[in-house]
Amino acid sequence: MRTHLLSLSTLALGACMLAACNQGKSPDQVAAEVAKAQDKANTELARAEQHADKDVANAAGKVDDKLNDLNNAAATDAYKVAIAKADGDHKVQLAQCDSMSGDAQKACRNQADTNYDTAKANAKTLEQSQTQ
Repeated sequence: MRTHLLSLSTLALGACMLAACNQGKSPDQVAAEVAKAQDKANTELARAEQHADKDVANAAGKVDDKLNDLNNAAATDAYKVAIAKADGDHKVQLAQCDSMSGDAQKACRNQADTNYDTAKANAKTLEQSQTQ
């Protein structure tokens, strides 16, 4: 019987303790806990925003670098295409000059060379204006 009474006492004590856990806290305690939880949440939010800002900035920097690389490659390739066109045009003009003779042929060749030099200079200027 004593064991039974001890078990019953222990059970009653446990029930009282559980009942005490469900009792409301004072308004001051609740306000303090809420303020503490809000401060912790604000700190965690600020930390997460800082990390996000840093990650976005790093990604944007990588995109900017890749975009610059793309623009530079496009400008270089545009230059190469313009030079190839100038070379072809120069050869065609020189071939046309072969149908002439004397001073006319010399003047035609000089004009073809001038056109070629101008085309190369324009291509270089365009490339330099498009690269960064």
